[in-house]
Amino acid sequence: METTRHFVATVYAVHDGAVALHEHDKLEMWLPAGGHLDRDELPHAAALRETEEELGLAVDLVAPQEAIASETVRSIPQPQHFLVEDINVDQSGEVGHQHIDFIFYGAAPDRDIEPGPGEQPAADWTWFSAGELQARSDEIPADVVEIGRRAIETVDARP
Repeated sequence: METTRHFVATVYAVHDGAVALHEHDKLEMWLPAGGHLDRDELPHAAALRETEEELGLAVDLVAPQEAIASETVRSIPQPQHFLVEDINVDQSGEVGHQHIDFIFYGAAPDRDIEPGPGEQPAADWTWFSAGELQARSDEIPADVVEIGRRAIETVDARP
């Protein structure tokens, strides 16, 4: 079987010591905002677009950016994590679909979630503190708990 891979961008939006997650309708698991990169889109631009669409929030990405540039090169904001995620695994263990995920942290201006048309409603979103993530680790994927905790620490440590 050939594995299909898609590029996606994810944002752990943080405000006042908590990260926004929703129980994804299709995947039936707690996840942050994110989605597929459009064909001509850079990862950080997709991260900002997806957060605006799903949360209605314009986050400030907490993303390192090198000062490397030339006539043909420029640096772009770097993800905090870069993961391969198995999305579709058959009974024999072969992976049919994977996401190559650019994961960013974002400082949200507030907790007022107003999803765009066609997105999951605001009522489906919950703000989790690091302690709440850990307390619900039996229902939230381990990587989401760990990255959510790191995102909270990183965003809250900003001056």
